[in-house]
Amino acid sequence: MKKLAAALIAVLLLIPAAGPASAGGRVVYVALGDSLAAGQTPSRSIDAGYSDLIAMKLQRYIGLAYYSKDLSFPGFTTRQVLDRVRSEEAQQLLGQANLITVSAGANDLLGLIRHDPANGTLAFDRIPADFALNGVRKNMGEILRELAVRAPRAKVYVMGYYFPYPHVKEKMKAGTREQLDRLNLILKQEAEAAGAVFVPVSDRFEGATAAAFIPNPADVHPSIEGYRQMANAFFDASPYRMSISPWELPPPNPVSFEDMQKRLDGEASASDGRRAAAERPSDDPRYEHAAGIHAILPETSGNPGVFLVESATKQKTPPIGGGGPF
Repeated sequence: MKKLAAALIAVLLLIPAAGPASAGGRVVYVALGDSLAAGQTPSRSIDAGYSDLIAMKLQRYIGLAYYSKDLSFPGFTTRQVLDRVRSEEAQQLLGQANLITVSAGANDLLGLIRHDPANGTLAFDRIPADFALNGVRKNMGEILRELAVRAPRAKVYVMGYYFPYPHVKEKMKAGTREQLDRLNLILKQEAEAAGAVFVPVSDRFEGATAAAFIPNPADVHPSIEGYRQMANAFFDASPYRMSISPWELPPPNPVSFEDMQKRLDGEASASDGRRAAAERPSDDPRYEHAAGIHAILPETSGNPGVFLVESATKQKTPPIGGGGPF
């Protein structure tokens, strides 16, 4: 299996030289949130997601000092994201960041949706949904206030959500779509109140292409093309003035939840990941299956185009894939 690192190198070498936006300096990018930030695929694995694609593009055009999605985890609710922001493990990452994206809120709501993919139906109870959305408003406000203190140099972008059930019967969509619209409105209001930027993505997942972007009727996660749409929505809302073309997408390199959990369990006592990455050659066989999990770091061999992957070994994490649809 080819490493995601190698794929990134190949793509980066094909991207044109940096444009005028590069005057802004090198980016320290932290992706925070649920499985969309982590890059979960429609087949319950982890691969390149929107945050990885953003980092890939920024590396060539702007200059990327550091990128991490260690603070993202499948199934996280807004409460769990808030706890992660407040954790000791997050402090160094957040303190150095000058760009943060946040995906949080969908798991608070979608865990209440009763989705039957075999029959194409959706159902939910309004009162628990109202309660969940009130919790999203409270927790997202707290997340953004914490980030203002813990990441004072960072520009924060709050990612919106798409309607994740394009395969259900048309008559079943309206009620759940309304709840997703309410969720996006709450995220937008909280982002704007905190001086952050809301990134709408829902309009990119409408119409005939929606089912292609969310190809598994039993899963809510997008394809790599769907993640490209989310990354480009970020760039549209940002000052970077660029977009990702289909030819720039890296080839698939999925890592299963089971393999990730074994790796995290096996590396729990490892020494500092960045120091270890600096000490290991990029062709070390121990890295053959270690690509594409959490963070991409410039390798310290002197070749700035080479990247290694750092896993989240120092964090206390729940079982991968648990907690909610996203």
